[in-house]
Order: sequence, then structure tokens, then C-alpha cells
Amino acid sequence: MRTFRNVFRRKLRAFLTIFGITIGVFALVVMGSLAEKITLLVNGGTRFYSDKVTVSQSHEGGGFSVSPMSVSLIPKLEAMDGVQVASATISVLFDKQQGASFGVPDLINASDLRGQSLESFKVSYAQGRPLKPDDAGKAVVGSDMVRKLNAQIGSTIKVRGRDFQVVGILDKTLTIPDNSVEIPFKDAQSILYNDLPDLVKSRLDSTRLATGATVYPKPGVDPNRLAQQINDRFPGYQAVGPQKFQEQVTNSTRIFTTIVFGVALISLLVGGLSVINTMTMSVYERTREVGIRKSLGASNARIIRQFLGESAFIGGVGGVTGLALGWLFTLAANRAGESSGTEVFLLTSRLAIGSVLFAIVLGVISGLYPSWHAARLNPVKALRYE
Repeated sequence: MRTFRNVFRRKLRAFLTIFGITIGVFALVVMGSLAEKITLLVNGGTRFYSDKVTVSQSHEGGGFSVSPMSVSLIPKLEAMDGVQVASATISVLFDKQQGASFGVPDLINASDLRGQSLESFKVSYAQGRPLKPDDAGKAVVGSDMVRKLNAQIGSTIKVRGRDFQVVGILDKTLTIPDNSVEIPFKDAQSILYNDLPDLVKSRLDSTRLATGATVYPKPGVDPNRLAQQINDRFPGYQAVGPQKFQEQVTNSTRIFTTIVFGVALISLLVGGLSVINTMTMSVYERTREVGIRKSLGASNARIIRQFLGESAFIGGVGGVTGLALGWLFTLAANRAGESSGTEVFLLTSRLAIGSVLFAIVLGVISGLYPSWHAARLNPVKALRYE
């Protein structure tokens, strides 16, 4: 209680100082929630790629792009030593006109299901069932696409202008499947074929199209080495194993994450400077009080603890307030994005606890010099201070 009274002796100054910490923690929570969401997506991709190799046509440039390939590659892949099964896949944008957006775009995914029994990345179903090889005109909807498509088991949804009956709804995975609709492979081939320019269509057979392949190695075979062997044998294709995927996503997210936390830390440091200023002014205003306490026998350590406790209190209050505001903001932003399936913030317990602890530590560090200065005051001179 005494700490509370001391901090709020100058109410306006105390509120402004706490507000500075609050803004810093708010920025850390919001920016950190963005980074946590990206980390979760990356971890999901890492789990998916952990024991397999994906193959696609080689192309240059960033972003999401589709280069059709022939399913004739599948038997050639399976003829290689170390390959157990190769499965043809298709992945295209759900909305052909979709522009750039934060996070994972909405996708249409399909597979010939030949490697289904070997898939280690398991998904569970909130309702319904998975697709079967003989399905046609059926669809499995990701959790974030349900509201956007008004999907429910047995209902009909529109996918690129075509009607599909919903047979399954996925549980939330917090990874790529949440933003996807899975349809039968032949239906996806038809959609992919229609996306191609007329000049290209005339030279292709729609029933032979795919956009990639998933290669499942035999037990004991290193998927990274297998990916290199595929690249060596098929120069027109790009095979990606677990290590290559990890390198790609690490390089692409490192700069963003650094900027995100850099902005938040700068905000916090500005708040820390305000704590230093407030505590320094507090020491000067209470010089006579410090002199009285020291003349009555208060040790230097006791004086230091008193002022450090006050600075830690300022950091703690600012941290909790900033966390509350950040939580409300991310909650509101995710609620606003639910209708479009765009939830870009993820406030984890480690981020919440870490933000408050960081604010407290910042408060303590900011109070070190003022506390040390107070402890070194000469009690006689302090009593004479006006």
C-alpha cells in the first residue's frame, strides 16, 4: 500500500508513465501475436514436411504460383530406389481473382489419395468423413472456411462456380488446412485445366494434370537425400525435403519477425525512459524523506529496495494494462475476421506472461540508477535539501 501511495503522489505523472509502458506492452502483444500466428503456421508446415518430399515444376519468383505438371511423373518417381509411394496433388487459389493478403491464402486442395495410409500429418473431423477415391462432387471444408461458405454437412457450397456437397468439416488445426477446401482429384483437374490459357489447353489433357507430387520414402530412407536425388534425376522439377523447407520458411519469416519485435521493443524502451525520468524526479522530490529515513537507520539496501519496488510496480501495472488492451484488440480483430476466415492474431500464454514479466524487468532496470542515487545521498545534506 505504501508503494502505491508513493507512486501516485504525482497522479498525472504516474498515469503518463504507466501509459508509456502500457503502449509498449500493447505493441509487443499485438506484434507478438502476429509473429506467434506465423510461427504456428510454420510449425504446421514443418510437421507436414517432416518425413516426405514434395515435387513441383521449377519456377522462379515468389508468392503463390501454379505450374501444371503431368501425372506421368508419378510412375517415374515410384521407380526410384527409396520411394515407397508417390501421390499426385493439386493446389490452386480458392478465388482465382484473390489478391495479396496476410497469411495463408484460401486454397482448393486435392490428392489422388494414393499415399493416404502413409500420411503422418493427421487431421481430425469435427463432423462427417474424409473424401474417398470414388467421390465426385464432394468436399471437405476447413474450419476457417465454414462460416465463409456457410457450410454444413449435407449442404451444397460453390467452388469456382460449381456445386459441391459437403461431406466433412475439419477440426481446427491452426495451420494450412483451416483455410482450405478439399475436393476430389478429377474435379480439381477440371478446375486447374479451366484456369490455363487457351493456347496451353490445346496441348494438354485435363485428366493428366497436377500441380505437384508428394513422395513418401521407404522406412529408413533420408527424405533430404531423396529430394536431392530427385532434383538430380529430374532437372525440370523442384523437390523439397524437410531441411530445405525449414531453410525457406526461416529465411522468409526471419526479417518480418525481427521487424515486428523491433517495433515493439522500441516502444517499450521509450516507456522505460519515462520510468527513469519519473523515478529520478521522485528521488529529487523526496530527498528530505530519504535523509530522514537514513538518519533513523535505514540501510542503503533498504532504500534501493523501496525505489526498485516502486519502479517494478509501475512496470507491472503498465504490463498488465497493456496486456489487457492487446488481448481485447486481438480478440476484436479476430472476431472481425471470422466471417472472412482471416484470423491473423494468436495470443499465447508464453507471450502474455513474457510481456508482463518483460515490463516488470524493464521497470526494475529503469529504476536502478534512481535507486542507487537515492541510496548514496548524504543524510545530513539530504535533510538540508529544499
